[in-house]
Amino acid sequence: MKKLSLIITVFALFAGSAMAQALTGNEAPNGAHYNLNIIGVAKDKAADMTGTQGHTIFVPLWGKAQILLAEGPEFEVLDRNGTDGDGARFQLPNPDPDGDGVTLYSVYARALGKPGGKASMTTCAYWDNPDTGATELVCSMAVLELERTKGPQKFENVTKQLLYIYADYDDDGVLERVPLFSTELEDYFWDYDNKGLKLAQLRFYEIPTDVNDQP
Repeated sequence: MKKLSLIITVFALFAGSAMAQALTGNEAPNGAHYNLNIIGVAKDKAADMTGTQGHTIFVPLWGKAQILLAEGPEFEVLDRNGTDGDGARFQLPNPDPDGDGVTLYSVYARALGKPGGKASMTTCAYWDNPDTGATELVCSMAVLELERTKGPQKFENVTKQLLYIYADYDDDGVLERVPLFSTELEDYFWDYDNKGLKLAQLRFYEIPTDVNDQP
């Protein structure tokens, strides 16, 4: 019952009836979704964009930015400005509270804007090493690579890259899979490295993804 209640809470914001899982012509699922646009800008934004909501996050057109991730009952942009040095902030539900590799929702992404732009997104967090007492940065080996090529752009399922961290952070020779907001790590964020990409479009759909079946 707890898991069912969480699912209902997560997707209260999605309008309409249950969506079909058939793919559209752009390879995205057919149905309601939450849309997030990550926009690369040539000039840093000076305005305070905390609490301004919307479905956009601004990042440098060239260089790195952090999108800090907060756990919450719904998808919401908490701070749109990723160019001011303290990072943007995005709230999203716990994708895999059971830790079984099957998510409550899925993420799809594509690159848009002028052809030629590229960007990479890496899910990272921090680990308190019990052996040394130090807090260490842990970043996933599953990196999302985005590139705006010529012609129509297709969506791809990027649930594995954006909702999990794959890393052998404890040096035991085993690649751990840590879902977003697991208590094994803390202070989760997306590291966004932009090389001229004008727009990365993310869509969050109320359909599961089994990352156990993905290479």
